[in-house]
Amino acid sequence: MEKVQLFVTCMGENLLPDVLQKMVLLLERLGVSCGFPGDQTCCGQPFFNSGFQKEGREMALRWMAAFADTEGTIVAPSGSCVEFVKHRYPAMFPPGSAEHERALRIAERVMEISQYLVNALKVTDVGASFPHRVVCHSPCHLTRGLGVRNEPLELLKAVRGLELVPLEAADTCCGFGGIFSVVYPEVSRAMMASKLERIVASGADVVIVSEPGCLVNVRGGLRKIRSDVRAMHLIEVLAEGGAS
Repeated sequence: MEKVQLFVTCMGENLLPDVLQKMVLLLERLGVSCGFPGDQTCCGQPFFNSGFQKEGREMALRWMAAFADTEGTIVAPSGSCVEFVKHRYPAMFPPGSAEHERALRIAERVMEISQYLVNALKVTDVGASFPHRVVCHSPCHLTRGLGVRNEPLELLKAVRGLELVPLEAADTCCGFGGIFSVVYPEVSRAMMASKLERIVASGADVVIVSEPGCLVNVRGGLRKIRSDVRAMHLIEVLAEGGAS
């Protein structure tokens, strides 16, 4: 049996626990056994990107220690956190050091959920059913950082009853960007307004946002303008209508 380790991420654990539960149900439905390192912490990205690099490295060391002796691919619902572990961790430590070597080994194992399903598990049809008109936002770190562009679309196209329609400027930032939205709130709000306008103009019932931070941002924006469009994580759609 295929086995993975769940990297739940901070925003996933604190703001989207229902998405994490559905991720487990989805993976188990596909015959994947899920492990969960109880000692996992924040990967350190917020600290490191805010200039607190010493603290970010310390958190990275703790995170790696939690996953180091586990087996299987490390799977997360967030391209941002995966990109940070995969690409930033090795650069934090001097080449040739034990920490650098551990970071390289960890980097080889970590994958975002759509990346794992399509490229590792070789599955696009997960048995889901979702009879709605849908658009898909392409998060920045997922597309630009990890190069994951087509995988979410391939999964959505295989969902029964789902009508996938194009979203203008789908890969334009929603304005969240982690601390960006805090440091540059006016710019962030303008970017969000543009994204929401395009989502509403698409005529979709649902917008798929496969990144916890972006999902919370877009969902809040839609509520603020009192739109009927729902914002959902890709996992929520893939978990719909499958065999139990």
